[in-house]
Amino acid sequence: MLALGVLISGRGSNLQAVIDAIASGELDAEIRVVLSNRADAAGLERAEKAGIPTAVVDHKGYRDRQSFDAALIERLQASGVEWVLLAGFMRIVTPLFLQAFPNRVVNIHPSLLPAFPGVDAQAQALAHGVRITGCTVHLVNEGVDAGPILAQAAVAVALDDTPDSLAARILVEEHRLLVETLQAIAENRLIVETGDDGRTRARMAQGPDKQ
Repeated sequence: MLALGVLISGRGSNLQAVIDAIASGELDAEIRVVLSNRADAAGLERAEKAGIPTAVVDHKGYRDRQSFDAALIERLQASGVEWVLLAGFMRIVTPLFLQAFPNRVVNIHPSLLPAFPGVDAQAQALAHGVRITGCTVHLVNEGVDAGPILAQAAVAVALDDTPDSLAARILVEEHRLLVETLQAIAENRLIVETGDDGRTRARMAQGPDKQ
């Protein structure tokens, strides 16, 4: 079973997908704590309704990113967290944080990385006129949306799409892909390797029901 800590900054829709998947037995995990850097994050209420401990760790109360991350690490470790999910967490974590959870920090991003990293990925996709975009679940490293890719799902771009309409369709795939990927990790199917070029790559071994 995955002992998860979830970091959020907003509405927490991906958090809710994980909560629902755990409740239905689809995902073998337990969310030990949900932390937010914003007291008004709607995702905190979602967690509280599910009986999950929550806390607000306001980044504005710390002198620098490293001291903020140290506070996050302390809370997560005190809750027995082994894996960390960034679910709409609008802060870039530091090397200190990544060292505390090596290759165990997962992020979901609304594009087919490495295309359109950073904020407003859906608007970036529309501005570039792409016909296919999607979402990516990846391990977090020191780059922005640059960590080893775990899984991706494609979403067609309609000619009349707006950033909001495209985001809504991508979000459906985000929920599905995130749960599937976390379950694969729970089944110990994640393989992380460092190549001869020094780059870290990740892949999922096939499950027992797949040939």
